[in-house]
Amino acid sequence: MLQIRVSTPAAAALVAVVLLFATGGPVSEVAYGTSAPSASAAKTATHGSPYVATHLYFGTGRHNGQPPITDEEFMKFVADVITPRFPAGLTIQAGRGQWRDKTGSINRENSYELTVLYPSREARTHDPDIEYIRNLYCSTYGLESVGRSDVDARADF
Repeated sequence: MLQIRVSTPAAAALVAVVLLFATGGPVSEVAYGTSAPSASAAKTATHGSPYVATHLYFGTGRHNGQPPITDEEFMKFVADVITPRFPAGLTIQAGRGQWRDKTGSINRENSYELTVLYPSREARTHDPDIEYIRNLYCSTYGLESVGRSDVDARADF
């Protein structure tokens, strides 16, 4: 096993770059002997059942000089629209986000990330609900989009 000792942050950065180019892989795997589970390893995990984790990204900035969407407005939207469609549970995280709008402007705003987990076999059933939520939020508050990310997961409750 190759061991490299470095004494300065600059030397460590140089070693990391050299290892990246030499191995063609992530530096952390090479330099520290660690690696993230492979996709095939994740699929063969023994704990939990196959789920989908859908992440929705809600911005709060509005156009045309309108005030941002308040916490109270967002939480009412969650209670009235999202919770009835996902009564088993959800997670909301407050954040700060930025994105480029259709005019090319970079917008920075407070945001929320909503995560819902559901069994993989129910993905087609939940897709219309998720799209309804995204479209209603945009039309209610005059926004361009709500970001969506779907990730295969294993979950156990």
